[in-house]
Amino acid sequence: MSLPTLTPQQAADKIRNGAVLIDIRSNAEFAGKHINGARSVPLDQLSNNPLPVSSDDIVIFNCLSGMRTRQNAEILQRHAASCREVYLLEGGLNAWQQAGLPIEAKPGQPLDMMRQVQIAAGSLVLLGFLLGQWVSAWFYLLCAFVGAGLIFAGLTGFCGMAKLLARMPWNRV
Repeated sequence: MSLPTLTPQQAADKIRNGAVLIDIRSNAEFAGKHINGARSVPLDQLSNNPLPVSSDDIVIFNCLSGMRTRQNAEILQRHAASCREVYLLEGGLNAWQQAGLPIEAKPGQPLDMMRQVQIAAGSLVLLGFLLGQWVSAWFYLLCAFVGAGLIFAGLTGFCGMAKLLARMPWNRV
């Protein structure tokens, strides 16, 4: 079963009337920018922590683009089952910003993890290719290793590179 969605304006109206906005992105993403008044409950920590809501609350879940909330709607609904109403913010933080609604942004925060993984994986593939061309064909194995890692991450949902990058000093919140 999928959860109903709200446009940014509809969500803003409900928030003004007391709805609780739950941001399911990582702590680092939330620290970089988030919707004013949102509460951070990262998706990976949701099973360990109860939602900071009561049974009388209207809950709206958001992420960056709305994709994570849609993909995890069943899990989110299960965790908010006792709430009065549960919604997803259509288009996430991106749509909220495009609608001209207020956000809280802190410049100088790290890039979101997906972009860091894309930059690191792309850099390693390019490095492996260039070294394979100029130094030794053995360096092409680096490209294959990164490609295999990306396929594994896509199939299993576990990304070793993201786990490694999350431990880097610039990603500590």
